[in-house]
Amino acid sequence: MVKDIVKMIKEGKYIEVRNEITKMNVVDIALFLEELNNEHLLIIFRMLPKDIAANVFSYMSYEQQKYIIESFTDKEIKTIIGKLFLDDTIDFLEEMPANVVKKILKNTDEQRRKLINQFLNYPENSAGSIMTIEYVELKKEMTIKHALRHIKKTGIDKETIDTCYVIDDSSRKLEGIVPIRKLILNDENMIIKDIMDTNIKYVYTIDDQEKVAALFKKYDLISMPVVDKENRLVGIITIDDIVDVIEQENTEDFQKMAAMQPSEKRYLETNVTFLAKQRITWLLILMISATFTANIIRRFEDVLQSVVILAAFIPMLMDTGGNAGSQSSTLIIRGLALGEIKLKDVFKVLYKELQVSCVVGSVLAVLNFIKIYYVEKVGFKVSAIVCLSLFCTIVLAKIVGGVLPIIAKKLKMDPAIMAGPLITTIVDAVALIIYFAMASRFLLLI
Repeated sequence: MVKDIVKMIKEGKYIEVRNEITKMNVVDIALFLEELNNEHLLIIFRMLPKDIAANVFSYMSYEQQKYIIESFTDKEIKTIIGKLFLDDTIDFLEEMPANVVKKILKNTDEQRRKLINQFLNYPENSAGSIMTIEYVELKKEMTIKHALRHIKKTGIDKETIDTCYVIDDSSRKLEGIVPIRKLILNDENMIIKDIMDTNIKYVYTIDDQEKVAALFKKYDLISMPVVDKENRLVGIITIDDIVDVIEQENTEDFQKMAAMQPSEKRYLETNVTFLAKQRITWLLILMISATFTANIIRRFEDVLQSVVILAAFIPMLMDTGGNAGSQSSTLIIRGLALGEIKLKDVFKVLYKELQVSCVVGSVLAVLNFIKIYYVEKVGFKVSAIVCLSLFCTIVLAKIVGGVLPIIAKKLKMDPAIMAGPLITTIVDAVALIIYFAMASRFLLLI
């Protein structure tokens, strides 16, 4: 399809190109534009109707948005930004360099510019930074007939009309919510006050976006009001923004669990230097931590020299222990993120992981003993020591992997940092200490 449209552009068949593009969904248009070079991107984007162009722009990549703004005239920028919902404008501006932000603000009317500056001053990743002011507000004294007339008049410019928000006329305090369904199904002479729901779930502008996402999930919401410290309605958060937040938070957790500094930049759009800086800090910390493992091996060098076969089982013990710890930490980190596990559950987690580790450790130790003693023909004492060490290592690894994320949460740290690489480093050292201590004691080598 890309080749066909590029061919039509070269042949000057602009009407046919416009007709083909406008048949597509705005998200598909944005994805299609990513496959074009900059020259064809501008040609096609300028062909789009203004409303469609604004919607497509909100789904485009950071690099393409930046290129379009830098290439457009002031008049074109004013048209695009004027059609964007305010929350999409804020999301876009937060990613742009200062010169692009300055160019956009210059072509924005004074009232909208004040709103943009207000939104940009909210803390990063707060409810205020992701909310929108495009919502329908009603007065409790209105009749349903007047409310529907008001929605028809103003709703075209709102991000959603599924839920309307009832505010006090003088103080703008949030008093209730009314789903559009109630307005349609009830008698038009009824008063809003009589049908509004006063049991409202809301958040404050400074609340963390992760908390907001948890509330959306808990109460199955599609939108939520945002109030200031005096409970005055200042905006709403819609489900499409929460989906983005969930994706962002999950990506951040995965990056931390892989021992990387979080970044919102796309992989292919990120330069090598940034990627290296993103990874090197934790790798350096883990490399230094791994020197403890080397020190432990040096400390028990006499044991290894006396029974060389012991060295052959070190990788197996360390890998199994690290994997066991990672399994537990991953489950607990996810449980904490979803709110399924609380800080008070630490002893429940400890007990459950102890039970699981005993079962898993016993099965693996028995199977490993059969393999080492009967198949590989290693001596009974060495086989027993290896398998007993394996059992103890798995038990400790799963307990450490289960409890450390909860401790991190208690210390106001992100539990995700207590994932695979860090757990593995800790468990490696513990496994070696257990292994060599048992070998030293039961083989009477030192």
